[in-house]
Amino acid sequence: MAAALRLVQKISATHAFAKVAPHVIPAMDRAVHGLTRGKVLPSARMLPGLVLTVRGARTGLPRRTPLACVPEKAPEGAGTWLLVGSNFGRPAHPAWTTNLLAHPDAEVSLHGETIPVRATLLTGDLRAVAWESALRFWPPYATYQARAPREIRVFRLTRREVGDA
Repeated sequence: MAAALRLVQKISATHAFAKVAPHVIPAMDRAVHGLTRGKVLPSARMLPGLVLTVRGARTGLPRRTPLACVPEKAPEGAGTWLLVGSNFGRPAHPAWTTNLLAHPDAEVSLHGETIPVRATLLTGDLRAVAWESALRFWPPYATYQARAPREIRVFRLTRREVGDA
Protein backbone atom coordinates (compact mmCIF):
# COMPACT_ATOMS: atom_id res chain seq x y z
CA MET A 1 0.00 0.00 0.00
CA ALA A 2 2.88 2.39 0.75
CA ALA A 3 4.25 1.92 -2.78
CA ALA A 4 0.81 2.60 -4.27
CA LEU A 5 0.47 5.75 -2.17
CA ARG A 6 3.88 7.01 -3.31
CA LEU A 7 2.89 6.35 -6.93
CA VAL A 8 -0.36 8.28 -6.52
CA GLN A 9 1.53 11.15 -4.86
CA LYS A 10 4.03 11.25 -7.74
CA ILE A 11 1.28 11.21 -10.39
CA SER A 12 -0.79 13.83 -8.57
CA ALA A 13 2.13 16.27 -8.65
CA THR A 14 2.31 16.29 -12.47
CA HIS A 15 1.01 19.08 -14.71
CA ALA A 16 -1.11 16.57 -16.65
CA PHE A 17 -2.88 15.48 -13.49
CA ALA A 18 -3.52 19.13 -12.56
CA LYS A 19 -5.22 19.65 -15.93
CA VAL A 20 -7.43 16.55 -15.88
CA ALA A 21 -8.14 15.78 -12.21
CA PRO A 22 -10.20 18.91 -11.36
CA HIS A 23 -12.71 17.91 -14.04
CA VAL A 24 -12.85 14.16 -13.46
CA ILE A 25 -12.39 13.48 -9.73
CA PRO A 26 -15.02 15.89 -8.30
CA ALA A 27 -17.63 14.78 -10.86
CA MET A 28 -17.05 11.12 -10.02
CA ASP A 29 -17.08 11.85 -6.28
CA ARG A 30 -20.33 13.85 -6.52
CA ALA A 31 -22.08 11.12 -8.49
CA VAL A 32 -21.09 8.21 -6.25
CA HIS A 33 -21.58 10.24 -3.07
CA GLY A 34 -25.12 11.11 -4.16
CA LEU A 35 -25.98 7.55 -5.22
CA THR A 36 -24.81 6.13 -1.89
CA ARG A 37 -26.52 8.82 0.21
CA GLY A 38 -23.20 10.17 1.42
CA LYS A 39 -21.69 6.86 2.50
CA VAL A 40 -19.06 6.47 -0.26
CA LEU A 41 -16.59 8.99 -1.62
CA PRO A 42 -14.30 7.26 -4.18
CA SER A 43 -11.33 9.63 -3.77
CA ALA A 44 -11.40 8.97 -0.02
CA ARG A 45 -10.11 5.46 -0.74
CA MET A 46 -6.64 7.02 -1.00
CA LEU A 47 -7.02 10.15 1.15
CA PRO A 48 -9.51 11.10 3.82
CA GLY A 49 -12.22 13.17 2.23
CA LEU A 50 -15.51 14.90 2.80
CA VAL A 51 -18.11 16.81 0.85
CA LEU A 52 -18.29 20.49 1.78
CA THR A 53 -21.59 22.32 1.38
CA VAL A 54 -21.26 26.09 1.59
CA ARG A 55 -23.35 28.94 0.23
CA GLY A 56 -22.00 30.62 -2.88
CA ALA A 57 -20.29 33.95 -2.21
CA ARG A 58 -22.41 35.81 -4.78
CA THR A 59 -25.48 33.62 -5.28
CA GLY A 60 -26.06 32.34 -1.75
CA LEU A 61 -26.98 28.99 -3.30
CA PRO A 62 -25.61 25.80 -1.73
CA ARG A 63 -22.45 24.52 -3.43
CA ARG A 64 -21.28 20.95 -2.84
CA THR A 65 -17.59 20.20 -3.33
CA PRO A 66 -15.79 16.90 -2.64
CA LEU A 67 -12.44 17.63 -1.00
CA ALA A 68 -9.50 15.87 0.56
CA CYS A 69 -9.12 16.81 4.21
CA VAL A 70 -6.51 16.49 6.92
CA PRO A 71 -8.26 15.14 10.03
CA GLU A 72 -7.11 16.72 13.28
CA LYS A 73 -7.87 16.13 16.92
CA ALA A 74 -8.82 19.16 18.96
CA PRO A 75 -7.59 19.26 22.58
CA GLU A 76 -11.09 18.59 23.87
CA GLY A 77 -11.38 15.53 21.60
CA ALA A 78 -13.80 17.03 19.08
CA GLY A 79 -12.78 16.46 15.48
CA THR A 80 -11.48 19.27 13.32
CA TRP A 81 -10.30 19.15 9.72
CA LEU A 82 -7.85 21.12 7.62
CA LEU A 83 -8.87 21.99 4.08
CA VAL A 84 -6.12 23.04 1.69
CA GLY A 85 -7.18 25.24 -1.24
CA SER A 86 -4.45 23.95 -3.53
CA ASN A 87 -6.53 23.77 -6.71
CA PHE A 88 -3.83 21.31 -7.85
CA GLY A 89 -1.37 24.24 -8.11
CA ARG A 90 -3.43 26.14 -10.65
CA PRO A 91 -3.18 29.98 -10.63
CA ALA A 92 -6.57 30.84 -9.11
CA HIS A 93 -7.93 30.06 -5.68
CA PRO A 94 -10.65 27.40 -5.86
CA ALA A 95 -14.20 28.81 -5.69
CA TRP A 96 -15.00 26.95 -2.49
CA THR A 97 -12.38 29.00 -0.63
CA THR A 98 -14.02 32.26 -1.71
CA ASN A 99 -17.38 30.85 -0.63
CA LEU A 100 -16.00 29.96 2.83
CA LEU A 101 -14.55 33.45 3.23
CA ALA A 102 -18.01 34.91 2.55
CA HIS A 103 -19.97 32.25 4.47
CA PRO A 104 -17.81 30.47 7.08
CA ASP A 105 -20.75 28.46 8.48
CA ALA A 106 -21.07 25.35 6.34
CA GLU A 107 -21.72 21.62 6.50
CA VAL A 108 -19.65 18.57 5.71
CA SER A 109 -20.86 15.14 4.75
CA LEU A 110 -18.63 12.46 6.18
CA HIS A 111 -19.42 8.72 6.16
CA GLY A 112 -23.12 9.40 5.69
CA GLU A 113 -23.29 11.96 8.53
CA THR A 114 -23.99 15.67 7.99
CA ILE A 115 -21.94 17.82 10.38
CA PRO A 116 -22.37 21.60 10.81
CA VAL A 117 -18.96 23.32 10.81
CA ARG A 118 -17.40 26.77 11.01
CA ALA A 119 -14.41 27.53 8.79
CA THR A 120 -11.50 29.70 9.87
CA LEU A 121 -8.91 30.92 7.37
CA LEU A 122 -5.53 30.28 8.96
CA THR A 123 -2.85 32.95 8.73
CA GLY A 124 0.58 33.61 10.22
CA ASP A 125 1.92 31.06 12.68
CA LEU A 126 -1.35 29.07 12.74
CA ARG A 127 -1.14 28.64 8.97
CA ALA A 128 2.54 27.71 9.12
CA VAL A 129 1.88 24.91 11.64
CA ALA A 130 -1.15 23.68 9.71
CA TRP A 131 0.79 23.82 6.42
CA GLU A 132 3.54 21.61 7.86
CA SER A 133 0.90 19.15 9.03
CA ALA A 134 -0.68 19.18 5.56
CA LEU A 135 2.72 18.55 3.91
CA ARG A 136 3.38 15.56 6.18
CA PHE A 137 -0.07 14.28 5.25
CA TRP A 138 0.18 14.90 1.47
CA PRO A 139 3.67 15.93 0.21
CA PRO A 140 2.42 16.96 -3.28
CA TYR A 141 0.98 20.11 -1.68
CA ALA A 142 4.56 21.47 -1.82
CA THR A 143 4.61 20.98 -5.61
CA TYR A 144 1.23 22.67 -5.91
CA GLN A 145 2.48 25.65 -3.89
CA ALA A 146 5.63 25.91 -6.01
CA ARG A 147 3.48 26.10 -9.17
CA ALA A 148 0.86 28.50 -7.81
CA PRO A 149 1.54 32.26 -8.02
CA ARG A 150 -0.41 32.74 -4.76
CA GLU A 151 -0.30 31.57 -1.18
CA ILE A 152 -2.50 28.51 -0.93
CA ARG A 153 -5.36 29.09 1.51
CA VAL A 154 -5.66 26.74 4.49
CA PHE A 155 -8.86 26.52 6.52
CA ARG A 156 -9.66 24.76 9.77
CA LEU A 157 -13.17 23.37 10.05
CA THR A 158 -14.55 23.02 13.57
CA ARG A 159 -17.82 21.36 14.54
CA ARG A 160 -20.51 23.79 15.59
CA GLU A 161 -23.92 23.46 17.13
CA VAL A 162 -26.74 24.13 14.68
CA GLY A 163 -27.95 27.25 16.54
CA ASP A 164 -24.47 28.85 16.82
CA ALA A 165 -24.18 32.33 15.37
